[in-house]
Amino acid sequence: MKTIKGPAVFLAQFIGDKAPFDTLEGICQWAAGLGFKGIQMPTLDSRFIDLQKAAESKTYADELKGKVAEYGLEITELSTHLQGQLVAVNPAYDLSFDAFAPEAYKNNPAARTAWAVQQLKYAAKASKNLGLAAHATFSGSLLWHMFHPWPQRPEGLVDAAFTELAKRWLPILNEFDQQGVDVCYEIHPGEDLFDGITYEMFLDKVKQHPRACLLYDPSHFVLQQLDYIQYIDFYHERIKAFHVKDAEFNATGKQGTFGGYQSWANRAGRYRSPGDGQVDFKTIFSKLAQYDFTGWAVMEWECCIKDAQTGAREGAQFIKNHIIPVTDRAFDDFAASGGNDDFNKKILGIS
Repeated sequence: MKTIKGPAVFLAQFIGDKAPFDTLEGICQWAAGLGFKGIQMPTLDSRFIDLQKAAESKTYADELKGKVAEYGLEITELSTHLQGQLVAVNPAYDLSFDAFAPEAYKNNPAARTAWAVQQLKYAAKASKNLGLAAHATFSGSLLWHMFHPWPQRPEGLVDAAFTELAKRWLPILNEFDQQGVDVCYEIHPGEDLFDGITYEMFLDKVKQHPRACLLYDPSHFVLQQLDYIQYIDFYHERIKAFHVKDAEFNATGKQGTFGGYQSWANRAGRYRSPGDGQVDFKTIFSKLAQYDFTGWAVMEWECCIKDAQTGAREGAQFIKNHIIPVTDRAFDDFAASGGNDDFNKKILGIS
């Protein structure tokens, strides 16, 4: 068994235009001061990382690692959630997702997709240069608007969508394979990979690619009413990254999983700060330790009620309290009776 590394924090929800959240040095000092040991780093903000430079210059990557290490921190993974989203965008979402792309690629879906694919390839090389084993991202979606269709989906539509999604991702997965880094898809509503079944459909299309792995975030499964504990039993061999994010689901006679177009605070399913929701993290940490998860426990803070600074401070301690220092021996070793083949045969009455 392995002791999970942590606590770490995903920086995406904290980066901003005011100190200490507007520079790498400032945010590292803040994170270290709260007791975090690692940072998961988004890759679109040049104030924190030049992704292309990190891919093309080992010297730059080493300098970046050094800056982070000065604060007693490690980079746990790079994140291309926003770029990954742009690998596959249905035209219904073009205007909304253009916000994630540089100005030069807006209103040009083909160019935007090509840019996103190149970003992922840079991320593969940058991850290797930084000595990272896993990478966090989204799959994007061609089909999400059809998850609960009316009228019914045309025959063959789902297969065609997953065939195209695999076609776009296979060159990226192959690049990550060359660099020795796992692609960890965050299974998430809004993506074509949003539960176990859709992930398996994708795996079939990419021929069970060894780098098509998972970022485990139980909060998204609470909102879908999916068994997030059994999910670990099913997919533990593919889980290479872990977000500690809480959630709760409180159905009423007026709304359920779809949320009634309400704000986050007024939905039946909503994200909460670690420890404030319904996720059974004690069982999750035990399962991941049991299955030799070798990665980091990374807090992703999203809460519609609690202040972010309070959530971060409490989240660091929450993860510390849940990490299990695994044992190196069986608890009943004191009663061991030894044994060898001859001794065991005597016990069994075998001549």
